[in-house]
Amino acid sequence: MSKFVIRAVSTGLKFDLRAGNGEPVAASEVYETRAACLRGIDSVRRNAPRAALEDQTGAAWKRVANPKFELYRDKSGAYRFRLKARNGAIIAVSGGYGGKAACLAGINCVRINAPAAEIEDG
Repeated sequence: MSKFVIRAVSTGLKFDLRAGNGEPVAASEVYETRAACLRGIDSVRRNAPRAALEDQTGAAWKRVANPKFELYRDKSGAYRFRLKARNGAIIAVSGGYGGKAACLAGINCVRINAPAAEIEDG
């Protein structure tokens, strides 16, 4: 079962969405309070299932409306995604993937699992 794990960092709190196998799929920004972190989790739960895909890896990609997953390649060539809320704020980001198919699977994992993922403190 997937879960959101809230953890303390030096500047506040973050959450990771972990797949059923325990691997991190997406991470949040830093929040100052637990309440703000929980609102971030709620935003991922609400936006992920209905977010469109904006694949920025091709030469002729087209913008789509928020909420959306932006699929892109970073400076080192790894595939990554970021989930943007309806207001355009980035609410979750991925780590780097070696291939596009794996990154798309990560997006699908967030879409399917975020709405019902449990919350636990790390």
